[in-house]
Parts: sequence; C-alpha cells; structure tokens
Amino acid sequence: MSASTPVDEPVDVPDLAGDGPLDRERSHLAASRSALRAMREDVEALDISDVTANWVNAAALRHQIDERVKALADLSGTPLFFGRLDYLHSPGAEGAEGAEGERFYIGRRHVHDAAGDPMVIDWRAPVSQPFYRASKKEPLDIALRRRFGYTGGDLTAYEDEHLSDPSEAATTSKLLQREIERPRVGPMRDIVATIQPEQDEIVRSGLAGSVCVQGGPGTGKTAVGLHRVAYLLYAHRERLARTGTLVVGPNRSFLHYIEQVLPALGELTVAQATVDDLVAHVEVRGTDDATAAVIKGDARMAQVLRRALYSHVTMPTEPVTVVRGSRRWRVPAYELEELVQQLLDRDIRYGAARDALPQRIAHAVLVQMERAGEAPDDRVQDAVARNAAVKAAVKAAWPAVDPAKLVLRLLSDPDFLADHAEGLLDEREQRDILWARPARTVKSAKWSAADTVLIDEATDLVQRTHSLGHVVLDEAQDLSPMQYRAVGRRCTTGSATVLGDLAQGTTPWATRSWREALLHLGKQEAVIEELTAGFRVPTDVIAYASRLLPHIAPGLAPVASIRENPGFFEVRRAGGTDDVVAGCHELLGNEGSVGLIVADTHVPELAEALTAAGITYVAPGEETTDATRLTLVPASLAKGLEYDYVLLHEPRAVVDAEPDERTGLRRLYVTLTRAVSGLLITHTTDLPPQLT
Repeated sequence: MSASTPVDEPVDVPDLAGDGPLDRERSHLAASRSALRAMREDVEALDISDVTANWVNAAALRHQIDERVKALADLSGTPLFFGRLDYLHSPGAEGAEGAEGERFYIGRRHVHDAAGDPMVIDWRAPVSQPFYRASKKEPLDIALRRRFGYTGGDLTAYEDEHLSDPSEAATTSKLLQREIERPRVGPMRDIVATIQPEQDEIVRSGLAGSVCVQGGPGTGKTAVGLHRVAYLLYAHRERLARTGTLVVGPNRSFLHYIEQVLPALGELTVAQATVDDLVAHVEVRGTDDATAAVIKGDARMAQVLRRALYSHVTMPTEPVTVVRGSRRWRVPAYELEELVQQLLDRDIRYGAARDALPQRIAHAVLVQMERAGEAPDDRVQDAVARNAAVKAAVKAAWPAVDPAKLVLRLLSDPDFLADHAEGLLDEREQRDILWARPARTVKSAKWSAADTVLIDEATDLVQRTHSLGHVVLDEAQDLSPMQYRAVGRRCTTGSATVLGDLAQGTTPWATRSWREALLHLGKQEAVIEELTAGFRVPTDVIAYASRLLPHIAPGLAPVASIRENPGFFEVRRAGGTDDVVAGCHELLGNEGSVGLIVADTHVPELAEALTAAGITYVAPGEETTDATRLTLVPASLAKGLEYDYVLLHEPRAVVDAEPDERTGLRRLYVTLTRAVSGLLITHTTDLPPQLT
C-alpha cells in the first residue's frame, strides 16, 4: 500500500520485510514504545533520598512518582498513536518564506526521545487539533492526514487524506468507520481516534464555561464529557490539581463501565461517584413512593428547609454581662438584637453566622473597654468571646442545629412542617411527605434516597460544601431539582459539563428542559449543544426506536445515524424462554459483547434458563471476558451501557413495569438503543402500538 492510496481503500498489509511506508510506520511505533519505556524507567529510577526534608514530604513525592509511572504505562492492545499530520509549514510559521512543514504523530499521550524531541504528540495539544478539525474545505495548513489501523497492538493498515490537494475528492474514512464499529468486550473505550469536529469543539471548550450536551443514543455524549475532562486536565493541570475533578454517573454499573476511559488517557486523579454517594450523610434503608419522591425532590423544599433552619434564631431579650477581674461589662439586649439582625441580613451560612456572633459580642465589649481607657488586644477579644455568659447568649439566640435532626423533625412533626411549608406546599403535599410512623432518632429512621438529598441541602445551609474545579454530570435528565442543587454545590466556584438526553428521562421527576435543569444546577450561563449525528447505533435500529420520539419527547430531533452499515435488526415472535436462549446462542455466534435486556421482573426466570442451557453470563457492572460475553441486564440498569449485540425480550413488559406509560416508553427507548451492531427483539405479547 503506497502513501497515495485513496482514503476509501485502506488495506490490511501482511508483515513483510521491506522498506515500504507501513514498514517505516511500524519502525516509528517500535521506537516510540521504546522511548515510552525509557521515560518510565527514568521516573522509576529517580532517587529522592536527598531532596525530601522529612518522611511526609518523601511519602508525598513517592506517591507523585508512582502516579507518574502509572500514567506512562504502555497498555497492551492500545495503539500508542493513531494518526499522523504532515503540515505544509511549521506550525506558527505558515506563509513564512522557506518554512518547512513538520510531521507529527498523534496519540494518547506525549512521548519524547532521549534528546527531548517529540515522537508522539498528545491528542490534546494545540498542534493536534487539525487531526479532528481539518477538512478539504478548511485544510488548516495540513498537507496530509494519515489514519492508522490496528489489530490488537499491531499496526496493520493506514489511510491517507491529501487535504491540500484540490484534485482529490473528499471521501468517507473507512478506517474511521471500522474503528467506530469495532466489536468490544469489557468496559467502555476512549474515542480519541474517532472524535468528530462537532464533538471536538465541545471537548476543547474552556474551563471557565459550563456546557450542556443534549445527545441522543449513540451520539457519543458520554465519551465527549470524559474526553473534555482529559482535555481540561491537560490544559489546566495545576489549577485542577488544587481544586479537583469529579464524574457523576447514574449508578455503580455505569461508573464501572466507564472507569477505564480516563486511565487509558493517562488521567488517574478524577474521582467518580453517584449522586447517592455525594449525599451519603445517613444510611438509606427506606423508599418513597413516586408521589413523595417527586415532592421531596422539588426545589420548593430548599425554601422549606431554609425557613425551618432559621426558625431556630430568636432575638435576645436579656442583656449580656461579662465579668473581667473587678470590672463588669454590659451589652444591652437591643444591641445584641442589632448584632443578630446584621448577621441575618448578610445571608451567610447558618454555622458561619453562629461562629461570628460571639466575636461580634466580644467586639462590643472591647469598644466599651476602649472608651473606659483600656487598651485590649485580640487576645482579650478571643477571651471575651469564650466567656460563659457570651456562650450562653449565643446558644439561646443562635443554637447549633444538626441537619439530619432538622429533616427528621420536618418529616415527623406535622405542625413543624406546616409552619415552614406554608405558601409552598399545600396540605395534601405535606401529608404525602410526612412519615406514617415517625422515627424517634436519626439512627432509627428509615431514610430514603430523597431524604438524604434534603439532609445535604440542610448541611449546606449550615456549612458551605466544598467546591471542585470541574464536575461532569452524566445521564443528567433523570435528576430532580434538589439533586441538581446537590451536584451544583460541588462546583459553585468551578464549571460543569452536563450530559443527557431528554428522551431518556425515566424517573417521575425527570427534567422537562435543560434551561430549567441548569437553573437548579446554578449554571444558567451554560451553553447548550446538541449532538444529532449517531456513530454507535445502526441506522435500522435508531430509525425503529425513533418511532417513540413523538410520544416521549415531542419536538426533539431524532438521531441521524452516519453508519454506512445498517446493522442487524429483527423483530421475532417468540414462544418463551427457550426461544430467548436460542436467540442468545445466535447472537453469541458473532464477535463482540451481547446484552440480554429484560424487564426487571423477568431477570430471575431468564437467569435460570441461561444457567440450565449452560450459557455463562455476568450482571451489569461486572466485566465481560472472551469466555463470558453475555450480560443479563435489567431494563432499569440499561441506561448508558452499550453492547455489540442486544436481545431485547418483551418490550411490552418493559413499558408496563413503569408507573405510567410515558415513563415506560422512555425506558423502552433506552433499551432499544443499546446495540452497536445488531438488535433482536423477541416477544410473546403484542408490541406497544407506538412501535407498530
């Protein structure tokens, strides 16, 4: 295969001795791997014995070295570089007389040789950007863009685009299509080799701004969010190292599925959590019905909590007398009232105001001392603030409040709730969220997931929640307003990347619009981007699933698959579990992963049938292997996951399992769009009419 091979004719080339283009590229790959190994060995050989003052510094430095060694790992089966750019001119010297073009290999991380010269350029570097953005219309000073094809870790093919050659027509990259459609076993992979221009714009958007990405199934929104984190860590590493980054996902299975993407890009410091993890102040042992959960998740509850908390503040009616030696200093009640009112007017956190009040009282005493001719200093003020009389006055006017006990009282005491929900919740709503059997203590209470979010809100009213530099919120359409507030508290001084699809909202409190969601998140200024090009879901599959859109998300643009391969798609009337097992056998005959998605209530029956048939399987969140490629997926856990082939059994049961038809159809839309290469639907009962 020569360098002039057209872009639409990549060829797998046998490993023959010679000096052709592919041989030279393989030589560069081997040299790059050797250079990466040398970089890692240099770090491993660092002697820190003479540069650390104590064992604490030594431990911290050793941890940094260990993390650096991990980041320089050469992952087996993962190509070290996936592309090459040949510039017409040296970057930054375009148009300069005599400027010679340079060649850069684009990969997952930077690799340099012993002299410090780059052998592989990090995909996030500015010089790499044209690999994703350059086109025949806008070549961006690129003479040649070369893509590489791999089998395992071996370079087996390449494909060229002569972007600055007007005589060569623009064509679709076959290697790009092959990489997108490549079967997978195991967790989610990165997409650095296949990022599209519209995705790259989002990935490289600045740290200061927040972005909301509306994307239908297969548009790559999750991958875009993760790659944006990787890009931001590259561009703002020092700042984010101080402030931290966090990825928030819908459940543990989803987080396990995506957990290898960032490490594959050399990023090991990004924390992952669910919303439930963030607000885990108490143990969750109870559940709410849908009505109560919706009310508890309503943003009005934030105001109810604020009223309930600040109801504990009472205006002083007695003076404070401080005795120091032979002198008595008296602060009258009206002056104490002014101090309390000033703190209320400042609208600072309840706990911060309570901490400030004794210092305010002490300052009033010091003013009297100075008028009497004394010269008190800060130590005297601190001593007065700790005086028993001052502490007693503060306790009476501004008592300490435990957030969990506050929520416990609200949900247990009808009168207390009524006092603070007046004008916010009607009587029916108040009854709906009150516990039928009030708990006596925080530990004995059967808290629900929605209750923990209320406790988190109350905790933040008392003491400010730590803010991170950047937060990625995936599957965001399923959050309640109060959950948005909980996540927003974690990035009040940072930015956010919000990812989701309104059509896949499957909770009773699912958001109705991204503007509303961003308001609750505290990121009203966020830019909303929409991804409508489908890379992962086959054409026939997404077209079939899109029949549901008018019923679940009117006005939302359907995903337009850009896949040239329409994929396998079949709807089959089945006789029972034997036909489902036979379908699994059939799909397992293909290369790649298989997901058997069923209504949650059908999982035990299918699990028994698979075991009886000798088919091994794993649950969502457990890693598939070449020997066990089937995952048995409850419909409620399918969101965010994808498989090469999917067998969806009994769509009607998936719909009927939800509290209302619209939510059920949204759940069905999710399950219909998990397949990358093929979808087989089996059913014994009639399909939902919206599909037919």
